[in-house]
Amino acid sequence: MTFVIAAEIPAAAELVELYRSAGWTAYTDDPQRLVDAVSASYRVVTARSEAGELIGLVRTVSDGLTVAYIQDILVSPEHQRHGVGGALLDEVIAQTQDIRQLVLLTDAEQTQRAFYESRGLVEAHDFAPEPLRSFVLFR
Repeated sequence: MTFVIAAEIPAAAELVELYRSAGWTAYTDDPQRLVDAVSASYRVVTARSEAGELIGLVRTVSDGLTVAYIQDILVSPEHQRHGVGGALLDEVIAQTQDIRQLVLLTDAEQTQRAFYESRGLVEAHDFAPEPLRSFVLFR
């Protein structure tokens, strides 16, 4: 599968459709809030098919110096397992190489762990030399 990775803010309709296709209804329940959040992100990187269809996206929130959070990384279901997510994550890792910490919070699915570990990320409790803690207030 061929796709193009680029830094861009997608159009509202295609952005909402991508999140909807991935089942991220907490985002699509308020489309304007999603559009505003993506627009306010530190970095947004997209993946598009050869035909120009938005098939994936990763966005970070950051101060640009000490910490960057991977807020969202998603690929439309029909384009998963074709290297799109890996290419998006690789691009974010490259773009944040001068930032001290790259942080991600995600679901506890085993396949996700293997995916992120394949790119050098470590679960907080497995970090060495001392484990880290992660705390979340989810609303």
